[in-house]
Amino acid sequence: MAIKRTLHDGVKDRLTPLTTLDPDKIGDFDELLTAMGRTAFGGRSLGEALDVLQAMVEDPDCVVVGTFSGAMTVAKQSKLLIKMIDEGWLDVVVSTGALMAHGFIESIGLKHFKYEPARMNDKDLFEAGYNRVYDTLEPEANFAQAELVVREVMHQLMDVDKVTHLSSELICKAIGKHLSEKYNGPGILKSAYKKGVPVYIPAFTDSELALDVACSILAKDFGHLLGEKGPEALPFQFNPFLDLFSYSKKMYGAKKMAIFTIGGGVPRNWAQQIGPFFDVMSDRLERDLPERRFTYAIRICPEPVHWGGLSGCTYQEGISWGKFVPPAEGGQFAEVHADATMAWPILIKGLQDRLAKKAKKPATKKPAAKKPAAKK
Repeated sequence: MAIKRTLHDGVKDRLTPLTTLDPDKIGDFDELLTAMGRTAFGGRSLGEALDVLQAMVEDPDCVVVGTFSGAMTVAKQSKLLIKMIDEGWLDVVVSTGALMAHGFIESIGLKHFKYEPARMNDKDLFEAGYNRVYDTLEPEANFAQAELVVREVMHQLMDVDKVTHLSSELICKAIGKHLSEKYNGPGILKSAYKKGVPVYIPAFTDSELALDVACSILAKDFGHLLGEKGPEALPFQFNPFLDLFSYSKKMYGAKKMAIFTIGGGVPRNWAQQIGPFFDVMSDRLERDLPERRFTYAIRICPEPVHWGGLSGCTYQEGISWGKFVPPAEGGQFAEVHADATMAWPILIKGLQDRLAKKAKKPATKKPAAKKPAAKK
């Protein structure tokens, strides 16, 4: 016997209707993303991400953390990150070392090139000094020039300033200062330095920047590598806990927290572990510390969840770790499963258009209060 169903009316049930995307009614990226947010699949996710991004950057109580991985700078997306820093949309940056290294190379005027598989092969590229990153080439000569700049920075830190303890934040700040003083043009570390935005590279030694720092040390005394010298003989000590404590101190004072993520990897998880870290300190050290949970979150990453890797970890899963405010309690999340080189530029242009129109819109005047009627 067939089950008799009661067929409901979506309008009467107050369901949200979808709207057909009409290109003739779209005049800018804000309108495009708004229209996409009323459709389905990845388009809806990206459209909804604009609403979350606007909410996080306009919330005066919110500290916004940006985490970045993947080859975004060699893919020529640097100015998107620079724009977010310059506009005050990011308060903290957490990144892979490679992303910052490629961006640093770009900021001193060097170029990346297009890989053309029809007339190139990797063995010949190696012999010619071209490092391939997917469909892009990074000349080895770029790294050689960048190392000379880093050596100048390290000379200032080691020999002039006599710094004894360093972290990725302090090295990135010193490079940003050097770029501001010596080079024209845009740069991620340059903008971060000027805006007072800390840049953390949790896996610092996994980067060309770290190799340059190492070369700066070995240029003074190669015995640190092959000799009998212990760590106490190094010109400075590199301490990753300086980064962890600096970041934790900044997030301790945040009334709300937001995270904007490109890709995944170490930057994402290092930034997100702030919630569990505060919980651990409260429980194990018997300290009365506030809960740290991200209220807003956006992730642009093609990694699906079913591979089981952390880069595909959903925000819903992160709630179980004490990293995010549940949606039922006000959490606003957007997960965009897409190539960031396609989704990120559209999202940033959408926010620019939306905020520009909002700034031009005249403030709504309150109606004048009615005067009390004269007494007879």
